[in-house]
Amino acid sequence: MKSITIEGQLRTESGKKATRQLRSQKLVPGVIYGGNTEVNFAALSTAFKSIVYTPEFMLALITVEGKTYRCILKDLQFHKVTDELLHVDFLELVEDKKVIATLPLKYMGTPAGVKAGGKLVTKMKAIKVKTYPKYLKEFIEVDLSNLQLNENLRVENIIADNMEVMNSPRIPIATIAMTRALKQEEAAAPKAAKGKK
Repeated sequence: MKSITIEGQLRTESGKKATRQLRSQKLVPGVIYGGNTEVNFAALSTAFKSIVYTPEFMLALITVEGKTYRCILKDLQFHKVTDELLHVDFLELVEDKKVIATLPLKYMGTPAGVKAGGKLVTKMKAIKVKTYPKYLKEFIEVDLSNLQLNENLRVENIIADNMEVMNSPRIPIATIAMTRALKQEEAAAPKAAKGKK
């Protein structure tokens, strides 16, 4: 699984004044929780770019005072006007503790309904799962090969080994919609049949 390394420095002071000072040095405050202790740290805003501005799921290896924490991104705060990153929350991965993570869906195969002239419409890009850290992966594959025209694939159809899917099982994740051309063909077929009589 992809991971990025972030060099952080321990934050000893908290409060608005301390946070403002950090931001003036282009540092973004963050917190690591979920492990034995909560770690307040700060790192250069550029260090977070590849994990913040991506749809991919990856691990963050955050080093603070010589200790490295294996984490996943949990929450972000942006400035309402400037869109500048203000705060980052990470969850430390502890092997025997389940975590909730949002994993991207990777759609595979050409649906039968598309071969029949339909159009694939994907409705979800990611799902929320609960699992142990060792089972986390970059994405969950979803096979679309058997999806027929006007059929839906739902959350309950996702095969996620060793994971509990947190989304509602009936939510559609992908569907094969009938195209306008196909609808016109179907509408024209009965008329053509009548004309032959």
